[in-house]
Amino acid sequence: MAPMAPMAPKILIVTGDAAESLEVLYPYQRLREEGYEVHIAAPAVKKLRFVVHDFEPGFDTYTEKPGYTLPADLAFSEVEPSRYAAVVVPGGRAPEYLRNDPELRKILKSFFDADKPVAQICHGPLLTAAVGSLVGRHVTAYPALELDMQAAGATYQDQEVVVDGTLVSSRAWPDHPAWMRAFLRVLREKAPTP
Repeated sequence: MAPMAPMAPKILIVTGDAAESLEVLYPYQRLREEGYEVHIAAPAVKKLRFVVHDFEPGFDTYTEKPGYTLPADLAFSEVEPSRYAAVVVPGGRAPEYLRNDPELRKILKSFFDADKPVAQICHGPLLTAAVGSLVGRHVTAYPALELDMQAAGATYQDQEVVVDGTLVSSRAWPDHPAWMRAFLRVLREKAPTP
């Protein structure tokens, strides 16, 4: 009998309705391409509706349009963080309300407590700030969150990617290539695929 192939490490994406489509789908597909098993967790198991944020002439801020949909694999209450090698925290509007979810806060805190890789982008750092995990860290985020990051005790840097130990952050979807390159370097060291 042939030996069983080793299992691929599991990566968790935590998100909800009104997350930025590209910030969920890009890491979801990129990490699967690298051989990781990726699960999406949300407040409930359902079809999630994402949005597209973009810039248009004449607007002082980004605009929002309906985006793609994707089903959640499990609810936050079903997540066992010890089964996952890393977590991805997309942006969009979802983090604004998700930061109030006590189950999600417990999940995120456990990743930081275990020093597991965390990738956050855009408004995603609102979630990691809500668990006090940015104190003394260097991060980036969507530029409008600079004051929020400072209030959370972080040093904000306006650049495409910032790596602080196992925490990898980026500003928004235009920074995806740098974000995933840096995150994959951390993952390959901490949780290589078989």
